[in-house]
Amino acid sequence: MKKIFYRTVISLILILFFSILYLSIFGIKTNKLNSQIISQIQNTVPDIELKINDVNIKLNLYTFTLNAKTIGTDLIYKNKIIKLENIKSKISLKSIIDNQFALSQISISTKSLPVKDLISFIRQINNNSKLFIVEQFIKSGFLIADLNLEFDKFGNVKNNYKINGIVNDGQISLLNKKLEKLNFIFEITKNEFKFNDIKILINNKNISVPNLIVLNKNKDFLVSGKLKTKDLNFKSGEIKDFIDNDFITEHFKEASVSLDSDFSFKSDQNLKFKNFDIKSEIFLNHLKINNSLKLVNYLPNVRDDIIFEKQKIKIESSKNKFNITGSGNILLQEKLDTIQYKIIKNKKEYIFDTSLEISKNPFIINLLNFEKNKKSTLNISLKGKSNKDELILSEILVLENENILSIQDLKLTNNYKINDIGKINANYVDKEKFSNNLKIVKKNKNYKITGNSFNINEIVTELLKSKNNTKQNVFEKKFDFLFDIKKIYLDKNNTANNLKGFLKLDDNEVVELDLEAKFLNKKKIKLTIKKTDQGEKITTLFSKDAKPLVDRYKFIKGFSEGSLDFYSLKKNNETKSTLKIYDFKLKELPALTKILTLASLQGIADLLSGEGIRFNEFEMNFTNNDKLMTIDEIYSIGPAISILMEGYIEKEKDKIISLRGTLVPATTINKTISSIPLIGDILVGKKTGEGVFGVSFKIKGPIKKLETTVNPIKTLTPRFITRTLEKIKKN
Repeated sequence: MKKIFYRTVISLILILFFSILYLSIFGIKTNKLNSQIISQIQNTVPDIELKINDVNIKLNLYTFTLNAKTIGTDLIYKNKIIKLENIKSKISLKSIIDNQFALSQISISTKSLPVKDLISFIRQINNNSKLFIVEQFIKSGFLIADLNLEFDKFGNVKNNYKINGIVNDGQISLLNKKLEKLNFIFEITKNEFKFNDIKILINNKNISVPNLIVLNKNKDFLVSGKLKTKDLNFKSGEIKDFIDNDFITEHFKEASVSLDSDFSFKSDQNLKFKNFDIKSEIFLNHLKINNSLKLVNYLPNVRDDIIFEKQKIKIESSKNKFNITGSGNILLQEKLDTIQYKIIKNKKEYIFDTSLEISKNPFIINLLNFEKNKKSTLNISLKGKSNKDELILSEILVLENENILSIQDLKLTNNYKINDIGKINANYVDKEKFSNNLKIVKKNKNYKITGNSFNINEIVTELLKSKNNTKQNVFEKKFDFLFDIKKIYLDKNNTANNLKGFLKLDDNEVVELDLEAKFLNKKKIKLTIKKTDQGEKITTLFSKDAKPLVDRYKFIKGFSEGSLDFYSLKKNNETKSTLKIYDFKLKELPALTKILTLASLQGIADLLSGEGIRFNEFEMNFTNNDKLMTIDEIYSIGPAISILMEGYIEKEKDKIISLRGTLVPATTINKTISSIPLIGDILVGKKTGEGVFGVSFKIKGPIKKLETTVNPIKTLTPRFITRTLEKIKKN
């Protein structure tokens, strides 16, 4: 009896052991649990219907649970069928024994299905605001996902749910941009979204985001991630899809860029973004932009576009801070130069430090007669800061070997007018090999300009070339300058010493000027300008030595001796001027040479001797009004010849000159004749006679293609004789 009992017990134990072993390894198929699984899911999401095949059950002694798995389940939600790969569940044996809720965990693995359908399903399980936001972003795409849910003993879903999956061919609308061909791996929990290996196509541009994390904290979402691109190419018109800036889109032409960026920002439930924090390393392979800078006066071979190449750039951006640091090649002219730059935004202020190194390209400052040596390297650095009210350039430095040009503490208004100057220092050898040593220093309310030497050749040339009504809006306020320069160079052959005086500017206009210097021969030159209370501007220029000023006009050859006296009065944009030159010789004036030689045997002799034709006096009365110079009269008298002219000059692109006049030889003979009472009466017009021989002429055409017409005359006009007698009486 005992043997039977023992055998029975042992058999049952063996049966139980092998049954447990079989259940643990192979499991069994049953449909007994289908109703319980369906019931539990419907308790969580009432609108869901399930079609479940037979369930495969395995025993897990370690967790004291039954693991159930069904394959090929259909989930029906609002008349939409979602195909599931499988459903796995854990059934607590203890709960079954205690007659409590048995289902402790469900894992759902989907087949490939539309992303939006799955998100709608998840929101039914747990209507979290994060899921609503994600649903608004995602427009299309397919995914395969695993959804893991745990239940408490009362059948409620715990907050430790987890969703893992892969998204393919997605489309997202974010920040008014469409992100297409979206592929990534994701993991979603209650307080954290993780996205890895994100690949995006934005307007046919491939973007890579290795990781992106969204954390839920205090009803806000903290977003952080990494962005990578490689050899991303843009053409004109494409950049506006990425950068919403009118200036950039207007000037941008093309670019090739690689990017490695870490970023983070905060978003509330209304999708308002703030607290952006970006750290980026950018390799700018190539960038071409339109050149809107007017640099031809400094870079003579400047291009219509600017090209940046092999630029390494670091960007750091946060709430009140924005830093850019970069360096690389820049093509402004024919050959590459190098540039370094650093820009820091601190609250409402920008601080910048930029350096440009020019080695194989030219650099000039025409006004200062400065030119870079072809074989040297020149560095330009610019330091300062700016805000909405002003731009402060703490230092502008041009450095080439021993040549130094520097400006310190230059203050500009927001419309780039000069508001203040701290100090200017110029110490260089110019292209004419003159040594320039000049300083401008602020002293009280004045600016003192001092130095040992300065070449004003180009400055004078620009003043002579400038239009009558031109007004340069450079200065914001009144400026008073005091001059004390030991030596000034007017050109290669003419030097003046001890330039002293003052200049007053008001509303960018010279209201008072008084400058005086002496040539090496001790002869004085003096320039004055005075604006009256009636709005008239009176300018005078007197030079005991006229040659340094007349020599500037290259078409006049062989001018020597003489003194110059100039007077002008400007009122209501009209200027009336008188220019007088006394006791000078003239060897060649191309437009008049033919006339001079035809009209005077003495003139031919003077020219052949190389001494030039002598004149006692030259007087020119003219009026400037806009683009027209009207020459009321040019009269010149000398021992061998006298000239009377009038006409006009149109100051268009191609200057048109129109002059007509009379030229008479042997002034000395005429003077003798005019002293005889009867003959003198005849010559001034009381009686017509054959008179004295002369030449009438006309000069007309563009300045480079003047045409001269000459006709001999027998009887002089009364006007010519009257003007001649006036001059003779004065002398």
